[in-house]
Amino acid sequence: MTALVASGDAQSRSTKEDWLNHAIATLVTDGIDHVKIQVIAKELNVSRSSFYWFFESLQDLHDQLLQHWLHKNTGGIIERAMRPAPNIIRGILNVFECWVDEALFDPQLDMAVRLWARRSATVKAVVQQADTQRVDAVTQMYRRHGYEEEDAFIRARVLYFTQIGHYALEVDDDMETRQSHLAAYLRSFSGREPTTDEIEDFRRFTFGRQSGIPT
Repeated sequence: MTALVASGDAQSRSTKEDWLNHAIATLVTDGIDHVKIQVIAKELNVSRSSFYWFFESLQDLHDQLLQHWLHKNTGGIIERAMRPAPNIIRGILNVFECWVDEALFDPQLDMAVRLWARRSATVKAVVQQADTQRVDAVTQMYRRHGYEEEDAFIRARVLYFTQIGHYALEVDDDMETRQSHLAAYLRSFSGREPTTDEIEDFRRFTFGRQSGIPT
């Protein structure tokens, strides 16, 4: 009876969120090969069998990892790109919020999933679809502000690929350096001159977060 109670107590200490959060952390730090049931169970100090209270299989966990990534990293970009803005500069700055707020976009998770995609054709297809959705959303933002179709598409790709490239190359400029280039990036991405108020509003947003890598 004592053993059964102890086992039940251990089980009650773990939740689906615990398993998923540990899986995410392991994916980011060690890669998908280390996302294993036994390893996570040991870290949570629960039995391996408790995994099956929350997931049908390891593949189910992998699928839910991908869904978490899609919701967190693609959803935020699409929402910001679709957000109403009075002009293209403000629209771009809405998207830039994703680069400075890890609640909207987690760059380490994004890079971890991309590394995973190099080893899995299925994951690669999901990543490519997500990239397309992100670029499409930014393209539509440009279109709403009067850019022609091809110009909007290329500007969207340049904006998005530039930021993903920053993460992939692990560019490590400090926050002040990053912010010092903001006006130049906005001119490059829009062909317009940002106002002082637009720059200062974004600086306040950025330093209120103190995270991420602003473009």
